[in-house]
Amino acid sequence: MNFLPAQGFAHELDKQDPLKSYRDQFVIDDPGLVYFDGNSLGRMPRVAQEKAKQIVEEEWGRDLIRGWNKGWWEAPARVGNKIATLIGAAVGQVLVSDTTSINLYKLVMAALALGPERKRIVTDTMNFPSDLYILQGCVTQLGNRHEIVRIGSNDKELTPDLNALAQAITEDTALVTLSHVLFKSGYLYDMKAVTELAHRKGALVLWDLSHSVGALPITLDECGVDFAIGCTYKYLNGGPGAPAFLYVNKSIQERSSSPIWGWWGQNRPFDFGLDYTPAPGVARFLAGTQPMLSLLTMEAALEPLLQAGMDSIRAKSILLTEYASFLTQSLLAPFGFSLGSPVDSAQRGSHISIRHPEGYRINRALIEEMNVIPDFREPDNIRLGFAPLYTSFVEIWEGFDRIRRVMEDKKYEKYPKQKLAVT
Repeated sequence: MNFLPAQGFAHELDKQDPLKSYRDQFVIDDPGLVYFDGNSLGRMPRVAQEKAKQIVEEEWGRDLIRGWNKGWWEAPARVGNKIATLIGAAVGQVLVSDTTSINLYKLVMAALALGPERKRIVTDTMNFPSDLYILQGCVTQLGNRHEIVRIGSNDKELTPDLNALAQAITEDTALVTLSHVLFKSGYLYDMKAVTELAHRKGALVLWDLSHSVGALPITLDECGVDFAIGCTYKYLNGGPGAPAFLYVNKSIQERSSSPIWGWWGQNRPFDFGLDYTPAPGVARFLAGTQPMLSLLTMEAALEPLLQAGMDSIRAKSILLTEYASFLTQSLLAPFGFSLGSPVDSAQRGSHISIRHPEGYRINRALIEEMNVIPDFREPDNIRLGFAPLYTSFVEIWEGFDRIRRVMEDKKYEKYPKQKLAVT
């Protein structure tokens, strides 16, 4: 699509946006703030703000422990089933629990136990580092009997080498685990093709959906995915540290075992038996008591997404990233910026990276002087995340114009190259 760089064109795009009314459903106290970090922490939905108050004052404040029999106990499965509608999963396959890393640990260990004779784990160098750390920890815990194979990229961490991926998946592969959307470049894997490739070799597949859930349609059941995990504080807007989710395909639930045998995963927890028997189905992957305040707040935050529908959200996401890619070329390329994401929107999630040798200092200038919040990822990536329910085209225009002004005025030069603890 061809865009005009003028601000008036951005206004016209906003007028035509069928999702424009959803912006009013989010807490936006500073209308001058350009927020490009919804791919890291989503804005607060008003319904979540109201729900949090109600939970504290009524459910915890008044009901106290009676809340467990008024919907708290069932919440991990109930909220999981709501997320299931966003990721193409039938009921009874998704649970909200724990953190993304803990859920990854549980599912990696379960997957490796299903194929003990296979010793290879395939991932890529562009995966989120925490995922790689969990894999390394699992291998160490299992006596270093497994080999982790990390494929590389074709073009400086932009897109994976798919030929290398195909060659890496052998008859000895137990598990293929990848991020559906890469955290740096926004590259979107073809889930169906990769899953089928792995299954042809008899390997299981585990997808990390953290940078795709809530931004684009996902079809886990249709693709025949075995396992998946994801966080809820990015495009699902569940709040900082909101509990994560996991998916286990119904076909392998009864053969799978969680490595953490907690009382919530016990078949009859209130019998308080001294020996563990796993609960039927996906419930066996629960462990301990869940954080109800954040879990129920996150449940409320799902409402705008469920109302809007993933097809509409994806359609706007594509337009937002295309517009941002266009502005990168038309406004920022003369200052030495390059697009650090795939050009084809079919291979891109809902964030892009723009690359510049001074990316870190530019990022600091934007946050500290220009009221623009992106984030920085090594070595030179400024990530710009666009959440279709509340990011407007005018906001994108204004953000890119402020980046241009930072470069024209050389505002970034006053900042040291030494990095802050959080980038």
